Amino acid sequence: MARMLDGMEALLRGEVPPPAAATLLGMRLASFAAGEALVELDATGAHGNPMGTVQGGILGALADAAMGWAFMTTLGEDESYTTVEMKVNFLRAVRAGRIAARARVKNAGRTLGLVECDVLDAGGKLVAHAVSTCMILRELPADGR
Repeated sequence: MARMLDGMEALLRGEVPPPAAATLLGMRLASFAAGEALVELDATGAHGNPMGTVQGGILGALADAAMGWAFMTTLGEDESYTTVEMKVNFLRAVRAGRIAARARVKNAGRTLGLVECDVLDAGGKLVAHAVSTCMILRELPADGR
C-alpha cells in the first residue's frame, strides 16, 4: 500500500503530474484518507453537452477517478486494481462551477471491492451517485502460477 499512498501524497504536493486523463478533463485529487478520496473539477462550458449542462461522461469520469483513488488506499504492496463495473445515477443537471466527487470504500475483500461516490455541485446538492466494483490485481510470477 505504501507505494500507492506515496504516489498519491506526491501528487497532492505537486511533485508528480496527475494522470493524463485527469489533466485532459481538469480534475484533481483534492484529498484522501483510508478508504476515501475527494476529487474536484471546475466545470466550464468546455465540459458541456449540446444542452449546456456538464456531459454525463464527465461526471462519470470524475466519480470513477474518486472511486479509484479511494480504492487505491486499501491496496497492499505489489497490488493494483481494475474496475470491473460501474453504475452512475444522474440526479440533477449542473452547468458550471466546482463539482466534487466524494468516494468511500464500502467493502474491500481479498479479490473484489465495492466503492460508492456522491458527486456534488458547488452548493452541495447531489448531482450523481455512482457505485463501482473493483478487482485487485496481484503480481504474478513469469510462469503465470
